[in-house]
Amino acid sequence: MPRSEARVVTDRPHRYAKQLASHLGRRVQTEWSEETGTGRLDFPSGTGTLTAEPGALLLTVESDAEHLERLEDVVGSHLVRFGAKDELLVEWHRDNGELGLLHRNEADPQ
Repeated sequence: MPRSEARVVTDRPHRYAKQLASHLGRRVQTEWSEETGTGRLDFPSGTGTLTAEPGALLLTVESDAEHLERLEDVVGSHLVRFGAKDELLVEWHRDNGELGLLHRNEADPQ
């Protein structure tokens, strides 16, 4: 199954992962473990994982080729909106070597 990853540099990876899981949990099945710093997102068309690491939040999405970009967009756009003050940058890299979507605060210069 195609896969895409983004490593988001932040001083608050646990906070953002927990917020993302909580928010998306209104529409899809989610899990978040404060103890391990990991979470899971179960979408109808694929899955996502959240891993809080020192200084970064690792995001991963897996789906069929038709839906991979949509999952990148859902996860990345929500995270950037939550982290607007921290100017988070979410740059997806697909397992086939292609670049995925790029998410940044709309006010950021391109």
